[in-house]
Amino acid sequence: MKSYRELDIYNDSKRLAIEIHKMSLSLPKFELYEEGSQVRRSAKAVTSAIVEGYGRKRYKADLIKHLVYSQAECDETILHLDFLHETQSLQDSSVYKKLHGEYDVLSKRINKFIQWVESNWNDFDNSK
Repeated sequence: MKSYRELDIYNDSKRLAIEIHKMSLSLPKFELYEEGSQVRRSAKAVTSAIVEGYGRKRYKADLIKHLVYSQAECDETILHLDFLHETQSLQDSSVYKKLHGEYDVLSKRINKFIQWVESNWNDFDNSK
């Protein structure tokens, strides 16, 4: 792999971060800079951690550490979606379920990629 842009987890996380950003702008005004800001930051941090980890891919531990950060940001994004939905700031249940489900799947896929890197490091390291 020559670029992080070839990673499905990167492409999916970026697409989802853009969806979260757009969704958050339609939240009630009082949430725009509170929970809306938090969900935007955590969603974008998923992608940022993947990019930063890939930039440090020369060092297996650094790549894995940033992938773990990325997975944790997925979980944080889910938490913020839960807060928004449960406080009825995000009233569209279908949007909530869709985003929640997609972040849950993304978190699992990042975990699988971490496992793959751990067991196939030589293959990954030689593909640079």
